[in-house]
Amino acid sequence: MRVMLVNPRFRLPIDTRTTPHLGLAYLAAVSERRGDEVLLFDADVEDETITEAVRRFRPEIVGITANTPQVKSAWRTAAAIKSVADIPVVLGGPHVSVLPAESVSRPEVDIVARGEGEEIWLKLCAIIEKAKAANPDFTARDLLDSQAGLLDGLLGISYFTRDGQERHNPDHPPIADLDTLPFPAYQYFKMDRYTNLQPATDAVDGARSFSVMTSRGCPYRCTFCSQSIMPIKWRARSPESVLAEWQHLVEKFDAQEIGVLDDSANIQVDRLEKMADLLIKHKVNHVPWIFVNGIRANLATKELLGKLKKAGLKRTAFGVESGDPDILLSIDKKIDHDTIRQAFKNAKAVGLETIGFFIIGLPGETEETMDRTIQFACEVDPLIANFSMMTPYPGTKVYEIAKRQGRLLLDDWEDYVFFDGRARYELGDMTAELIERKWKEAYRRFYLRPHRIMMTLTRKDFWLNYKRTFKVAFKTIFPSKEKTDLRRSVEAEASV
Repeated sequence: MRVMLVNPRFRLPIDTRTTPHLGLAYLAAVSERRGDEVLLFDADVEDETITEAVRRFRPEIVGITANTPQVKSAWRTAAAIKSVADIPVVLGGPHVSVLPAESVSRPEVDIVARGEGEEIWLKLCAIIEKAKAANPDFTARDLLDSQAGLLDGLLGISYFTRDGQERHNPDHPPIADLDTLPFPAYQYFKMDRYTNLQPATDAVDGARSFSVMTSRGCPYRCTFCSQSIMPIKWRARSPESVLAEWQHLVEKFDAQEIGVLDDSANIQVDRLEKMADLLIKHKVNHVPWIFVNGIRANLATKELLGKLKKAGLKRTAFGVESGDPDILLSIDKKIDHDTIRQAFKNAKAVGLETIGFFIIGLPGETEETMDRTIQFACEVDPLIANFSMMTPYPGTKVYEIAKRQGRLLLDDWEDYVFFDGRARYELGDMTAELIERKWKEAYRRFYLRPHRIMMTLTRKDFWLNYKRTFKVAFKTIFPSKEKTDLRRSVEAEASV
């Protein structure tokens, strides 16, 4: 069967990770293993329009990924596909998993797949393949026929039947054994058109960068985190499976950089230590790698980080969020500042680069608490301090707090992006003006300290990448016009 997987057009106002979409790479892999013919369409790097690709490939099912700021682009993409033919269109991703009714109520969307998508996708493809074998003229309209009941037993999906019944089938259980998944199928991407994992940080453009996920799920439920909608059960791949994929990326794809995308990679320290031992033993530790989303500070011992450094780890991040103890407690971070301090010390002691993630404008914040966050950032002094204004994504506790007790300032999902220079909500005495002012102040106070300026000017990476650095800095502070022009461009392209 011909399956098409789509990452809709979506670019942030500043440069961010520009690597292939890992979720689609997994779907492509399970489809390939099923025997399907696969076309992967990443709108950000394609030379043709989505309609041209559909006419050329003639897919029998299309899967589209959608996070919150991307969902409107996903809808436009679905509409463009439907203008060519009545092909079953499936949306997946965090946003539609939280708000499935919003998408399936649209005529261009047939099905929403909620949560982890691989097993749902395989079962849905099998249903369609069987139906098409019996009826070569089978369409999406036939798939949604309540009398036929083709979707009745498929867990984890939402849809509207042809006669207008809204259906939300029970959740699909998370994948129990992640080792059973094939390696992400990067061969379907135009790899030469991507840059690197963190262009704002790394100096080399055009690096052959790949993402790896060694575990899924997160046992923590921080109030601000959009991952709170995903399975709470933490599941890990075996160190042997991770090693095999690492070797696959290095030997088959000539990987020059690897990013681990886990949300909680070090939940089991012994597993991570064994993984490091295997990378060293099998001599694939020459390829630098990073923890893109960071690791838990309370489990970041000097011994563990030292071993990971020997295994090729170049950079790690820690989610600090707030420098105020009460705010840290209120967001269910389940960590204290002394532990965070020690984690940064441990990382620096073994020679790792560090990134600190900080949030300005959490519920209950005042100017004083935001000041404490800036002060704490200066104290732990990571190589990169990433300050973001709190964004209340649907499905998070902060979103519900903002809706119930405050005032959401955004009415367009495309505005739910990082680094666009605008506060997303107000709550109590915490005004948009205050949040925006402290956010800008945070960057000034952190990066314009004399020793930071000197450190920056003496780093080789800065001079190799100074044009990008200045561009990112400018767009961070003055992003409004860029965002407006970007939206117009995205909407114009999707309408083609």
